[in-house]
Amino acid sequence: AGLGFQYGAQPGLVVVAEAATAEDAVIRAAEGDIDVVLMDLQFGRGMGGAEATAQITALPGAPRVLIVTTYDSDADTLPAIEAGATGYLLKDAPPEDLAAAVRTAAAGRTTLAPTVADRLMNRLRTPDTALTRRETEVLALVADGLSNQAIGNRLHLTEGTVKSHLARIYAKLSVDSRTAAVATATDLGLIRR
Repeated sequence: AGLGFQYGAQPGLVVVAEAATAEDAVIRAAEGDIDVVLMDLQFGRGMGGAEATAQITALPGAPRVLIVTTYDSDADTLPAIEAGATGYLLKDAPPEDLAAAVRTAAAGRTTLAPTVADRLMNRLRTPDTALTRRETEVLALVADGLSNQAIGNRLHLTEGTVKSHLARIYAKLSVDSRTAAVATATDLGLIRR
């Protein structure tokens, strides 16, 4: 509601709808007459923002999707960007930056929060040390305290595949334990704790 009020007060911007769930956002976006969807990543139960973004951007004549959230770890940003988000901003951005981002997204250009842009640039500069999306998923589940077997069950992987992912994670982060991997990845903003 706060964002809707804030955007509605901006010249040239009209808030045409609000949705309480990601599923509702997908349904409303399919109806048309929307240029830019502002999408959060977490909605509690049900579909998340990245999945909703993928469904919205797959629509014919799809609106642009601008992620506006509090989450800036690689585990959050990468799935959203891969899903087709045009931009990614944090909710604590100044109001004028948020309004400019909506206009930029409507024009088909990208806007990224500085921390997100920095992390993406570092991934491009050092691809051998960047975690893949799957490695990030595995490490996030390690951080949640799951065993290799439980991680495998959750991600539909064999326990051996989970161990292989962990070995690559350890090498990329220059660590030798699960605890060190989680601590290092958290410090680097790769996973959220």
